[in-house]
Amino acid sequence: MTISLELDVNGKPYRVTTDPERSLLDVIREDLNLTGTKYGCGEGQCRACTVIVDGKPVTSCITPASHAQGKRVTTIEGLAQRDGLHPVQEAFLDTQAMQCGYCVPGMILTSVALLEFNAQPTDSEIAHWLTGNLCRCCGYVNIFAAVKEASEKMRRGKA
Repeated sequence: MTISLELDVNGKPYRVTTDPERSLLDVIREDLNLTGTKYGCGEGQCRACTVIVDGKPVTSCITPASHAQGKRVTTIEGLAQRDGLHPVQEAFLDTQAMQCGYCVPGMILTSVALLEFNAQPTDSEIAHWLTGNLCRCCGYVNIFAAVKEASEKMRRGKA
């Protein structure tokens, strides 16, 4: 069985005909050719596949594509604007919060959702939000520093 889905991904409308239980990750990567969202474990445990759906981080590898119908989906490709990178992307670069970079899209999108929810998170709030976002090759110290730097940038930008 297939259905036609109308998706809003990164502010652009898409129509996709697919199995309603097919993962959102597969639709994003294979049908929309947005390959910044990574396949990690396929079980929602590593969060490399994180995207933002209506302001909340979700693991797209275990989220059926049909659940995105009528909702706003943001992938890593949707963060940068014409005038430059999103402040969280800039902060990850500035603090060198990555090594191989495979987990970075999921880390960044989770951090963006956190900062939209709480513009000035504590260390324990950052840890809570990033729990489950696994990085196999770097320390989390720089990732925490990136979230804090992005928080400062975003607050200065709104002032």
